[in-house]
Amino acid sequence: MEPTAGLMALDVALEKMLSRLSPLTESETLPLLHCFGRVLARDITSPLDVPGFDNSAMDGYAVRLADLALEKPLPVAGKAFAGQPFRGEWPAGSVIRIMTGAPVPAGCEAVVMQEDAEVTEAGVRFSEAVRAGQNIRLRGEDIAKNAVVLKAGQKMSVAQVPILASLGIATVEVVRKIRVAVFSTGDELRLPGEPLGEGEIYDTNRLAVHLMLEQLGCEVINLGIIRDDPAALREAFIEADRQADVVISSGGVSVGEADYTKTLLEELGEIGFWKLAIKPGKPFAFGRLPHSWFCGLPGNPVSAALTFYQLVQPLLLTLSGAEPVAPRRLKVRAGGRFKKSPGRLDFQRGVLRTGEDGQPEVVTTGHQGSHIFSSFSQGNCFVVLERERGNVEPGEWVDVELFNHLFGG
Repeated sequence: MEPTAGLMALDVALEKMLSRLSPLTESETLPLLHCFGRVLARDITSPLDVPGFDNSAMDGYAVRLADLALEKPLPVAGKAFAGQPFRGEWPAGSVIRIMTGAPVPAGCEAVVMQEDAEVTEAGVRFSEAVRAGQNIRLRGEDIAKNAVVLKAGQKMSVAQVPILASLGIATVEVVRKIRVAVFSTGDELRLPGEPLGEGEIYDTNRLAVHLMLEQLGCEVINLGIIRDDPAALREAFIEADRQADVVISSGGVSVGEADYTKTLLEELGEIGFWKLAIKPGKPFAFGRLPHSWFCGLPGNPVSAALTFYQLVQPLLLTLSGAEPVAPRRLKVRAGGRFKKSPGRLDFQRGVLRTGEDGQPEVVTTGHQGSHIFSSFSQGNCFVVLERERGNVEPGEWVDVELFNHLFGG
């Protein structure tokens, strides 16, 4: 078992972090087309009934029950179309030809669909029994006037935006975007396109974080690569704190001679916690700066992505006032062996698939090293292995957490 002294459990860290946050209160009003992906700042009530009038749910015939009792062919007295209602007098002993969405004429008690009607020279006969109210969509049946249709905290998607359009709402008040400053630390980092010297690597973490922040609807302030120098790092922290609601650094949070982040955070603000009992991602830092919250991601690419997903993502959703979304987890059989040492909660990358027996199973993406970022593109889920659990053999039950949209889920 690996040593875990001083390491904080993930659920404890999440509770400790989220309990300190208060959602942003600043909002802005946007045109409907520009509010996709944004979080509602206020409840929205309907200014009208939907539908706004009783209308036909079928192409067919508007009838009165007393006329049907005559048990004889009924002549067609007129027609009603969507946008072109029947406006004349409706004589007794007749029917109105009506199309889907058309307002039902006054006195109509049912609509008989055309498949149940026989048209003859003498008039229209109906082959099925007719009940009062059939195939009529009543005013306000979908949404009643003054009803709350969307609540504050809902994220606007294709499921919500058309609802507001149907109510004639043209602008929406949404929470302003969270401003997030992000930078990487390390003299060994170079930008893609630059030549690599001995011992140097490309800065991939900041790119991944930037993309995930954009997917979460944040305003990203990208401060680039900060060299391993206390003065430069201090200046970067001060500038980031001045501009942002959240500051995210990548690298510089493990224990080493050139890791100045902890010292600076203690000088400029406070540390909430520093090390977590998870794998990968043990050296994750959370704290407070004078004007912003701070998250320090590990330097290893998989560790950075995993801690962003499990910790920074819920932090940003909480700040935005969005409704909490529980991870989508299910229990499935392991389709192969998973190596694990007891001591830390382990998030291994896996592939959820259908096994030969037709039942779901999960298999590993392969090597689980914290530098193997390709495991995210190969996999579709985390295999969440409990803190004290050891190796998993084929056929054992495991918890699987499906990737969300950040990793293409």
